[in-house]
Amino acid sequence: MKICCIGAGYVGGPTMAMIAKQCPDIPVHVVDLNQARIDAWNSEELPIYEPGLHEVVKEARGRNLTFSTQVDAAIEDSDMVFISVNTPTKTYGIGAGRAANLEFVEKCARQIARSSSGHKIVVEKSTLPVRTAQAVKRILSSEAKDLTFDVLSNPEFLAEGTAIDDLLDPDRVLIGGESQRAIDALSEIYARWIPRERILTTNLWSSELSKLTANAFLAQRVSSINAISALCEATGADVDEVARAIGTDSRIGPKFLKSSIGFGGSCFQKDILNLVYLCEHFGLPEVAAYWEQVVTMNDHQKQRFSERIVKTMFNTVSDKKIGVWGFAFKKDTNDTRESAAIYICRDLLRERARLTIYDPRVSEKQIRSDLTYACTDANGQISASDQEMIANNVTIARDGYEATSEAHAIAVLTEWNEFKELDFERVYQSMLRPAFLFDGRNLLDHDRLESIGFEVHAIGKSSQRRRAED
Repeated sequence: MKICCIGAGYVGGPTMAMIAKQCPDIPVHVVDLNQARIDAWNSEELPIYEPGLHEVVKEARGRNLTFSTQVDAAIEDSDMVFISVNTPTKTYGIGAGRAANLEFVEKCARQIARSSSGHKIVVEKSTLPVRTAQAVKRILSSEAKDLTFDVLSNPEFLAEGTAIDDLLDPDRVLIGGESQRAIDALSEIYARWIPRERILTTNLWSSELSKLTANAFLAQRVSSINAISALCEATGADVDEVARAIGTDSRIGPKFLKSSIGFGGSCFQKDILNLVYLCEHFGLPEVAAYWEQVVTMNDHQKQRFSERIVKTMFNTVSDKKIGVWGFAFKKDTNDTRESAAIYICRDLLRERARLTIYDPRVSEKQIRSDLTYACTDANGQISASDQEMIANNVTIARDGYEATSEAHAIAVLTEWNEFKELDFERVYQSMLRPAFLFDGRNLLDHDRLESIGFEVHAIGKSSQRRRAED
C-alpha cells in the first residue's frame, strides 16, 4: 500500500503525518502545487501551528513521510489517493455566498485520471456537498484508458488546537463507500491504532452529509448560547451559570455551550452555508431558513460586541487606543479564517479607533491581510479611507503588555491561556482611566479585575448589576 495526499493544508498535512507515524511500513507522499508551503513542511518551521504536530512530522519525515510538488509522479506511484484541497464558499455566479466552490476538487479528479493506470482508491477528505462523489466518479470514468477505481468518503472531524489528539484518539472515523473491498482497505489503515468499534461505515451520501450536519449542529449550539447571552446581559442573569445549569442535563450536555464573540474557523460558516444552499436546491426553503439563522446569529454576536465597546466608551472610540489580545479564531492555532477578531477589529477601525494587536502565533502580515480582505467590497475593491486606516491605525505588539500600554481599553478576542497569567496590576497601571476591559471569551477573573480597578464588560454578564451590588 502506498498513499498519496493532494493538498498539504490544515487537514492533509496533519492527517497524513499521523498515518505515517502510526504505519511506518506505509509510504505516505503529500503533494501540493504551493512550493513555499511544501518547503515549510520540509523545514523546522511548519506552515501551521498545532500542539504536538512538529514531533509527529519529525518522527516520520524522511522515513516514510514525504512532502513535494511532484503531483503526477506521486499519484501514479500510489494505490490510494486522498483529495484534501480547499473547498471555499463561492464568491461568484450561481450559489455565490453559499455553495461550495468545487473547482479544486474537480481539477484533482482530472489530474488523478490523467496520471493513473490500473486500480486506484480515491478518498474524499475535503468537506464536500452531498453527491460530489458522483461527479468525481464520472470524471474518473471518462478517461479512455486502463483505469479502475473506487471512491470513498472519509470526512475529517478535527478541532484546530487539538488536532493531534483528535487524530490519535478520535471519537469515530467515518468511511462511506460502495465497495466493501475499498472500505476494508482504508479501515485496515486506521485500525492500526484506532479500535474497530470506532470505525463507522455508511454509504457515500450519508458520509458526505454527516460532515456538514456535525458542523451545523455544533455551530447551532454556539449560536443558541450566544443568543441567550444577550438576554442575560439585559436581565442580570449570568450566561456561564445558565450554561452550567443546562449542561448538567444529560439530554443536552456541557460541550459547545461557552458563550463568546462567536464561532470562526474554516468549517462552521462554510459548511452551514453549503447546507443552506443544498436545502434550497432540493426545494426545502423552510429548512434552509432554519440553518441560515445560525450564521445570522453568529454575525449579530460579533456586531453586538463591537457596538457595546463603542457605546460603553462614551459613544466614541475615535483616536482611542484599544489593546487587542488575540487574533486567531481560537487558542493553540495560527489559523485566522473567519475569526471573529477580524470583523470586530474592522468595525472598530471604521469607528476610527487605534488598535494595537497582539497574538502569540499570528503574523503581522496575516493580520493586515485579513483586515484588508474584510474591508473589500463584492468587487474586490477597498476604499482609500479603509486602506489608510489599516496602514495608520493598526500596530502589532510583541506581547500583551505592549498592546495595552497607555490604552483606553482592552478587548480579549482569543482565549489564549497566557492572557490569564499576565500581571494585571501592571497592566492597569499602564492604562488610561477609566480602564475598560471587554472580555469576549469570558476568559478572565472578572471579580479580581474589578477589585484592581478595571471596568469589566463580559459576554452574557450584566456588569452594571455587579457594580451596583458591590
